[in-house]
Amino acid sequence: MRGADVVRQAAAGSLIGLALGDALGFPTEFSDVPSILASCGPWREMDLPEPALVTDDTQMTLALGQGLRTVLDRGPLTPERMEPPVRAEFVTWWRSPDNDRAPGMTCLDACQKLSHGELPWQEASRVGSKGCGANMRVAPVGLLPGLSAEQRAGAAQLQSALTHGHPTALAASDLTAHTVHFLAEGGAPAELPALLREYAHKHRGTYHERWLGDLWKHAQDPSPVAFIERGWDDCLAVLDRLDEALRRPDPEADPCLATGAGWIAEEALATGLLCFLLFPDEPVTALRRAACSSGDSDSIACLAGAFAGAHHGLDIWPSRWADRVEYRSELLSLAAIWDFR
Repeated sequence: MRGADVVRQAAAGSLIGLALGDALGFPTEFSDVPSILASCGPWREMDLPEPALVTDDTQMTLALGQGLRTVLDRGPLTPERMEPPVRAEFVTWWRSPDNDRAPGMTCLDACQKLSHGELPWQEASRVGSKGCGANMRVAPVGLLPGLSAEQRAGAAQLQSALTHGHPTALAASDLTAHTVHFLAEGGAPAELPALLREYAHKHRGTYHERWLGDLWKHAQDPSPVAFIERGWDDCLAVLDRLDEALRRPDPEADPCLATGAGWIAEEALATGLLCFLLFPDEPVTALRRAACSSGDSDSIACLAGAFAGAHHGLDIWPSRWADRVEYRSELLSLAAIWDFR
């Protein structure tokens, strides 16, 4: 494990890294690699745009983080205490005039339904969607200090389920939060693929009813266990692809060719993690590789940045980037609560 001084910077490093990846990948999303290279030049030399604007990925990360801060200011993290403030922050994001960064339709649709306060959140959840909006924003759950494993898993799945209720979205969010937590606590990056596989097998039949309620009944599965197993099986399949990519690493290849384009939650996790694991000690290079990809470049890069920053801490990011990324002050204020608690 890392020394305390470095761990105290894990939240700031992760949140700033997430925003940097988001800003770097924002202009390249929806473009193929040849087009990106023609526009930006060699991928290893990509620079942060000016201004360094982010997308809904960072905005929703902040919304989740602010909701969690409200919960913990009032007491322990429980599903009953978590749902109302996080729901309120998501609705505030949905109504904000700054919500103009091509947000996903699942988030927009679900948040519109969440705005009707009398509606149970399970009825607002889009159980057919496993889009990466589920886990692009989950890093704060992995950064919260003092949670039990059950709290971390339940909170990661609940924040996903408020918008993306597909079981794969829940499982991928759980794995993403677990990854951020492991790295923030000083875990070795090389151990992650095996660790995540073990975690997925261990929890494959666990439906967190306390956190999810009757969400499973809104799908077509015969039981809650059958519902959640579908999600873990999707995640195990993409972890197979990650293992294969790491057995034959090709840093110059489009990472989406190995682990998927990242539009869906399990592929966003795997491809973001692949970019980080290709360059575990070169976080800026990892962001550039993620941003120069043919898929959901901003979400892939924001996850790669969240992982790299959780592992290395805030000082790893060059100040000429970190000092000008959008929402810098809000991200650092949020991180300070968790880094120094």
